[in-house]
Amino acid sequence: MKRNCFILIWVIFTGALAEGAAGKESRSVSELLKTVHSPKEKISVTVARADTGQIIFSYNGKEPMIPASNMKLIVSAAALHYLGPDYVFETRIGLLGEHLIVIGGGDPLLGEPGLHGSSALSIFEQIAQDLLSKGIRNLADIILDDSFFDSNRVHPQWPADQLNRWYACEVSGLNFNRNCIHLTIRRGSKEAIIELDPPTQYVTILNQVSLISSGNSAVGAYRTKVPNVLIVKGKLNKSTGFDVAIENPAGFFGTLLLEKLTEEGIQVQGKLVQKYIKTDPDIQVFRVFSTPLTEVLNRSNKDSLGLAAETLVKTISAENTQGRINGEWPHGLHLIRRYLLSAGIPQEHFVLKDGSGLSRENRLTSEAIVKVLADMAGKPFWPVYESSLSQGGIDGTTEKYFREPPYRGRIAGKTGFINGVRAFSGICHSPQGDFLFSILTEGGNSELRTKINDITKAIFDGRL
Repeated sequence: MKRNCFILIWVIFTGALAEGAAGKESRSVSELLKTVHSPKEKISVTVARADTGQIIFSYNGKEPMIPASNMKLIVSAAALHYLGPDYVFETRIGLLGEHLIVIGGGDPLLGEPGLHGSSALSIFEQIAQDLLSKGIRNLADIILDDSFFDSNRVHPQWPADQLNRWYACEVSGLNFNRNCIHLTIRRGSKEAIIELDPPTQYVTILNQVSLISSGNSAVGAYRTKVPNVLIVKGKLNKSTGFDVAIENPAGFFGTLLLEKLTEEGIQVQGKLVQKYIKTDPDIQVFRVFSTPLTEVLNRSNKDSLGLAAETLVKTISAENTQGRINGEWPHGLHLIRRYLLSAGIPQEHFVLKDGSGLSRENRLTSEAIVKVLADMAGKPFWPVYESSLSQGGIDGTTEKYFREPPYRGRIAGKTGFINGVRAFSGICHSPQGDFLFSILTEGGNSELRTKINDITKAIFDGRL
């Protein structure tokens, strides 16, 4: 009798759980929007049909909000608009007499393994072998031309205490290794050992790490007043590692190149020089490192690489400047504004300050984002744009979400996150048709990520 009672209670209990879960899954977007967890929580949602661009749902859709990394959707669209899907970033290597010339083209993925060799350092090995095959064992200066972008490498509105983080790295006309160096900190017999990848003399480390035998490791790298001199301090129990943004990426590239040439027995008699030289007709280019725009879009949108988005802004500027020089944030953002206006988006629906969304001064409405998505959906290069988005349950920043059927692989979008801000915008390929959507939030707690996902599923299911 007791066993039967237990079974009956268990059936009732599990049935109630299933009913609760089903109830949650069956709630409409409108019902989900009523579940506010904080008085400061703000949400904006817009949904449109992908085939017509017609808005079929809007909740606070005209309210400008901080978009975080959803800014990258706007910049990527503008890049396709201005540069075209076949655009290629090029870094050219050449000779001018006894001088070795490096001409940057703003490539944010220069040195990316798989694109330019088996490792980040492969490009230096290739340059060295090219020189040796030409019988060149002595050079004068190594001249680095990073004039494709202007000299303002740090955005003035980025948090000053985060400039050594990978996501706030400098933006240069000659980038390398995402303008970061990786630090690995491990235990030695008496002190912490710090290793650099790639190994180089360009960065100097002041080791102030203390070893502990219990508790969690807490180690960080901090800039000093001297460029690329870092203090690494904290407490280390188990090995740890992280990326640190370097200063002056062109100098970083040049130093690594010089070190590799020296290792291969090629003597550089002169010095590293950064200057404008690319228009000299006597430069003999012997190698070009190329990166398709599509790869940059993928890193920007799938992986949310800020450097990729910022170089797109400056490249739009440089390619629309006489002489293809001095690509800059203000001019690039001016051209992006022009694109948004041409797509029918009112000026009051956006404020553009950077390309990655790191600035908290950016503003977008969810309707503006959806209109950009609709504009892209009507263009021949829509497949290129959509394929750059993270595929729910499969890759990028949404790999861990939407894994269950029927959502897996049928929701594509761009996430966004900075402190107090979460966003998600993209497209749902649902049985009811294809829906474009944008969800922007501010001021909520950690549960907002779940709410965003629930709203996205409701949109997919047609539960508006």
